[in-house]
Amino acid sequence: MIKNILIEIGLIARFTARFFREVFKPQFEFSEFLRQCFYIGNKSFPLVAITAFIMGLVITMQSRPTLVEFGAQAWLPKMISVSLVREIAPVITALICAGKIGSGIGAELGSMKVTEQIDAMDVSGTNPYKFLVVTRVMATTLMIPILAILADGISLYGGYLGCNIHGVVSWDLFWNQVFDTLVFADIVPSILKTFFFGFIIGIIGCYQGFNSSKGTEGVGQSANSAVVISSLLVFIIDLLAVQITDALNLN
Repeated sequence: MIKNILIEIGLIARFTARFFREVFKPQFEFSEFLRQCFYIGNKSFPLVAITAFIMGLVITMQSRPTLVEFGAQAWLPKMISVSLVREIAPVITALICAGKIGSGIGAELGSMKVTEQIDAMDVSGTNPYKFLVVTRVMATTLMIPILAILADGISLYGGYLGCNIHGVVSWDLFWNQVFDTLVFADIVPSILKTFFFGFIIGIIGCYQGFNSSKGTEGVGQSANSAVVISSLLVFIIDLLAVQITDALNLN
């Protein structure tokens, strides 16, 4: 099992290295890139928005009773703003995109692979890697940070509504406390790590689809593997990002 894992890591690393070689070669498929940005960003936004709103509302409602016991309910906007912006909204957005986008890319490229469409593109003189992989990875790398930023704002609005379910917090007071609490050390790392989330979701989805086999059964396996592996790597990247951020803050 360890040998198979190491082989898989090596193949993914080689696939990723090929991406960096191809991305700087002309000609860039700009129209396909825009199409993928629309599919990944616009089509995923409703699900991300609903999830972010519910998470902001639920986190606020669940946190309030504990703070009330200590007489610290006035700290609720500050607490939820840091927790949502630093951790919850970016990670939840990445996991949603790993499930929706990663599986979609894996299934789409997998079906093209098993029906020999990728081979036909290669024979016709088109670079299938540049057309199919580079555009999708670039789109996920760009759009998932944008979705995460929108999720931050929507989740904070859900938190505002949650604060007013069992209490009264004015609009101005809530947002003043939020922006007084948040600093660049909270916002910048949370945005930067979403670029890595987007890149890894795109590269794993494309890798699984590009190397699909065994007919229609392989397509399902590619989609499932894309979700599982990219979700696991999202948590690993998040763990590394937290450790690096803490080390920089200590210094």
